[in-house]
Amino acid sequence: MSIEDRAKATGKNIEGKAQEALGNVTGDPEDKAEGKAKQAESEVRQGIEDVKDSVKRKID
Repeated sequence: MSIEDRAKATGKNIEGKAQEALGNVTGDPEDKAEGKAKQAESEVRQGIEDVKDSVKRKID
C-alpha cells in the first residue's frame, strides 16, 4: 500500500470534517451532507488500503 494513497484518504477525511463543521456553523445542510460523504469515502479508501496491506503481507 502506498503512503500516498493513505495520505490522500486522510486528506479527504480532514476536508470532509472541515466541510461538515462549516455546514454546522452556517446551518447549510448540503455542506454537512457533503462533508459526511467525504468522510465516508475516506473510510472506504482506508479500508481498501488495509485489505491491500493484509493481502501483501500474506503473499510476502
